[in-house]
Amino acid sequence: MKKLIILNGIILFSWTLSAQAPTSTNAENSSYVFTKVAHLDATPVQDQGYTGTCWSFSALSFFESELMRKGNKNPALLSEMYVVRKAYEAKADKYIRVDGKGNFSEGGAFHDIPYVIKHYGIVPASVYGGLNYGSEEHDHSEMYSVLNGAVEGVSKHMKEGGMTSAWKNAIAGVLDAYLGADPKEFEFQGKKYTPKSYAQSLGLNMDDYVSITSFTNHDPYSMCQLAIPDNWAWANSYNVNLPDMMTVVEYALKNGYTLAWGADVSEKGFSFRNGIAIVPEDPSTIEVSGRDNKNFNNAGADKKSNAFLSPTKEITVTPEMRQDGYDNKKTTDDHGMHITGIYKDQNGTRFLLVKNSWGTENFPQGYLYVSENYFNLKTINIYLHKDGVPADLRKKLKL
Repeated sequence: MKKLIILNGIILFSWTLSAQAPTSTNAENSSYVFTKVAHLDATPVQDQGYTGTCWSFSALSFFESELMRKGNKNPALLSEMYVVRKAYEAKADKYIRVDGKGNFSEGGAFHDIPYVIKHYGIVPASVYGGLNYGSEEHDHSEMYSVLNGAVEGVSKHMKEGGMTSAWKNAIAGVLDAYLGADPKEFEFQGKKYTPKSYAQSLGLNMDDYVSITSFTNHDPYSMCQLAIPDNWAWANSYNVNLPDMMTVVEYALKNGYTLAWGADVSEKGFSFRNGIAIVPEDPSTIEVSGRDNKNFNNAGADKKSNAFLSPTKEITVTPEMRQDGYDNKKTTDDHGMHITGIYKDQNGTRFLLVKNSWGTENFPQGYLYVSENYFNLKTINIYLHKDGVPADLRKKLKL
């Protein structure tokens, strides 16, 4: 695992240098020419493996960039699996409290990270790697089956006549077996910490971060709850008009703030292998072979189209189109990623530079370019420091 991190660091270093050059492209033999508008630092690209934990990888990548923004140019990687572990414990508790009528799954949301950090703390990735099952890559298929069976069994027993308090220890035992014992105290870089004291040492205020979305079934500039299964904690987002979302993204990036991005990646125009996501007017030009993984934890189906290699005309997204996708489940909460830059192609179309957690085998080495139209159509929410929101919009939202 350490070798993988070092290798990824070397790869990302070379990628960062090329990305900060005046122009770049998305794939070999591509005629796209992307010119940098803003490009911010990020830690090395990781690989979530065969897990549905993109929310943890992307949000922690975001918070690592926050540490960079605050002056720590080489922050220690934070443990995705510690967050996953503590979130599972909290999800199990919520699931039993709502009589098994909530969501208990591998998925989560960006606000799960502040929840974990505020309640339990955080540890470095080198302290808690979460690979306690004889594998060099993450694979939670068996662990989730065991955990899900356990909470379903407890739920069934509860409905049939009560339960003991031992079930929480049983859940913890499963997590210990697969991810490793829950670290209560550890030494890092010559100092002793608890997870809470280490979280305090980072200097991040978890109350400074906000989720922003845009759907017409909620009043503009009001708080709402995203009605998605992975919002198991029932956290709030701020609802804005559609143009506001891109305004926030551009303002944030130009002023030093990266963003976490929740989106639907099941579309034909999302091609990680080609390092690009678009919504072409004629989607029939895209040939698809194979299928996406159910947890969207790899590059997915193979997609081929000239549209991935040469600028093409895209649909113009309206709030009505966006809402229709949300209402009819054409737009679902598939995947979490990390927005680190904004570029323009040779035609002036804005593209977001997005860091993924599927390794570095594609041409942009773990990154991809996402068109403004794709962003407008398929975004579930963005997550960022409240100071990354323009002042006039902060006032409207009463931040």
